[in-house]
Amino acid sequence: MNLSKKKKIVLALCLTFVPLAQSQEIHMSEVKAPIAKKVPHNLEKHGDVRVDNYYWLNDKENPEVISYLEAEKAFYDASTAHTKEFQDDLFNEMKSRIKEDDTSVPYKQNGYWYITRYEIGKEYPIYARKKETLDAPEEIMFNGNEMAKGHEFFSIGGIAISPDNKLAAFGVDTVSRRQYTISIKNLETGEIYEDKIENTTGGSVWADDNRTLFYTKKDEVTLRSDQILKHKFGTSAEDDQLVFHETDDTFGTYVYKSKSKKYIIIGSYSTLTSEYQFLRADNPDGELKMFSPRERGVEYGISHYGDHFYVLTNKDGATNFKLMKTDENNTSSDSWKEFIPHRDDVLLEDIDIFKDYYVISERTNGLNRVQINRWDGANSYYLPFESETYTAGVGRNPDFDTEILRYGYNSMTTPSSIIDFNMRTKEKEVKKEQEVLGGKFHKDNYKEKRIWATARDGVKVPMSVVYHKDTPLNENTPVLQYAYGSYGHTIDPYFSTVRLSLLDRGFVYVIAHIRGGEYLGRPWYEDGKLLKKKNTFTDFVDCSKHLVQEGYTSSEHLYAMGGSAGGLLMGAIINMAPELYNGIIAAVPFVDVVTTMLDDSIPLTTGEYDEWGNPNDKTYYEYMKSYSPYDQVTAQDYPNLLVTTGLHDSQVQYFEPAKWVAKLRELRANHNLLMMDINMDTGHGGASGRFESLKEVAKEYAFLLDLEGKAK
Repeated sequence: MNLSKKKKIVLALCLTFVPLAQSQEIHMSEVKAPIAKKVPHNLEKHGDVRVDNYYWLNDKENPEVISYLEAEKAFYDASTAHTKEFQDDLFNEMKSRIKEDDTSVPYKQNGYWYITRYEIGKEYPIYARKKETLDAPEEIMFNGNEMAKGHEFFSIGGIAISPDNKLAAFGVDTVSRRQYTISIKNLETGEIYEDKIENTTGGSVWADDNRTLFYTKKDEVTLRSDQILKHKFGTSAEDDQLVFHETDDTFGTYVYKSKSKKYIIIGSYSTLTSEYQFLRADNPDGELKMFSPRERGVEYGISHYGDHFYVLTNKDGATNFKLMKTDENNTSSDSWKEFIPHRDDVLLEDIDIFKDYYVISERTNGLNRVQINRWDGANSYYLPFESETYTAGVGRNPDFDTEILRYGYNSMTTPSSIIDFNMRTKEKEVKKEQEVLGGKFHKDNYKEKRIWATARDGVKVPMSVVYHKDTPLNENTPVLQYAYGSYGHTIDPYFSTVRLSLLDRGFVYVIAHIRGGEYLGRPWYEDGKLLKKKNTFTDFVDCSKHLVQEGYTSSEHLYAMGGSAGGLLMGAIINMAPELYNGIIAAVPFVDVVTTMLDDSIPLTTGEYDEWGNPNDKTYYEYMKSYSPYDQVTAQDYPNLLVTTGLHDSQVQYFEPAKWVAKLRELRANHNLLMMDINMDTGHGGASGRFESLKEVAKEYAFLLDLEGKAK
């Protein structure tokens, strides 16, 4: 960050010295924290008036706002200057474990093998392909390192190859607001055509004519994916034809092609409801046909095979989902026939369709299961997974006419593997095992297990735990507890080379599988949203208490981390039980729940009503306010806190964490660390390069290890 232009303003904003934890005074005796000015702004709803003294920070076009954010960044930099060398050491250590010239496992599609690879010292991937055999000459389609030159942020996504293999549509975002510009490249000549389609999701679908491209456009203000258009190759985007407009602002829309390649499918989605329309891929100018009209609370997904569609749905109260079947010419829900029934103890997650087989992905008692079935009913069996806690899942399988299933496997102590499994012979071939370089990693040096805490309402909550075998478990052991807990998104126990930098320094790492995710099935999610959202927070707190009570750690050495909706979790737990934690990392945290959910101009807000509730309803308003971290900040002691955000974040606007930090600094009763690291160049996902992102992790780990006196 260049502070020279605003040096005087920044220094003026750094007015007040904030005493720090005793262990930090030696490093920071001259550091002053910025104190945001208070400009009372009344927010009234349902007869209730909330006074937001920091509402003015919402306007990033205001130079004073930018200056304040830069002052926060300057304060963070100064406050952590004593760990800068250690951050560099951590970064180099993490980087040294990664195979820099790494290559993906090739997959075959429509006559070509596709490969993603990295080169030593380079940040971005190279996308290449080889015709028919892996011995063929490599064709480089996109070199992300060349394309990223001159950009602080760069992301390429949604690469779509035309059926004749000659053209590639691709999306590029150089701002980090997930607004991609789609371009088209001739893969034979290398020419990038003048076709430019702005403000899209980046993804697109080619029709069979190799000329018509379907894509999703976003609302300019809310960034909601609300329109499907079709573009004719070689014409101006201004002439693109609107195919579908999703007018319900609680829904988004997207487009894809069925694996059978027969249909182009347009989906509409909200948290609770699904709807699909489709048309023949060989008739892109034909009329859309409704699959089955939306019914509130009914979710479904469709897969095409032969002359039928297979429908994964929660219809008729199938909470954990069931699989149904319907003729492709008669697709309304009253024609669906049961194919795999609903099961109370098994979450049906997905189906993958092949010519002779279909593969079912399930979750039982939190663990993944993969079932192989022949269409003719001759054979059915599960892939064998024997570990107590692991992550396994079906990978990318674009080929329809194959007996090879590609899947992935890893655990918290086992690096990830990509495996090709012959569904007929049951033979498997490990195509790739994640390499951990440096010669220091040995799987047997680490222990993993699953433990269960009892929540305050009697429910058993699982946790996945990993630590070095030489780490003693006692009240002096540092523990980092992580969770997400929203949208039914499950954080499975996974391997991380980066995490080794904590484990090798005596940390225990814990993933708490709290309600709000789907680890224990769909009811686990339903019990952690809307008017039951507080179960997410109390589950996390009760897991923390369990770790202390069972002698894994103590409150002096317990840390917690979460991002986005998990950052909301962090904000809630430090209001509810601040005494339990020594330090908290809240990444891009969603903390001003009520204000954001009342502002339908903010990206994502209207689509979130089914997750959090609509505060225009007084019942939801009052419930949200009762846990909203920003609204519930009080004059109490708070743990040491590191908050991260990005100026261009489209998911959680920068001003939420900025206002939260300002209010905490005003009201807290103690003087623990309180810092906000704002990246003025990026958005929700942070830095875009594979190594630049490690620098952000190094900052987070340095914060934790410094508090433990291990920053050396």
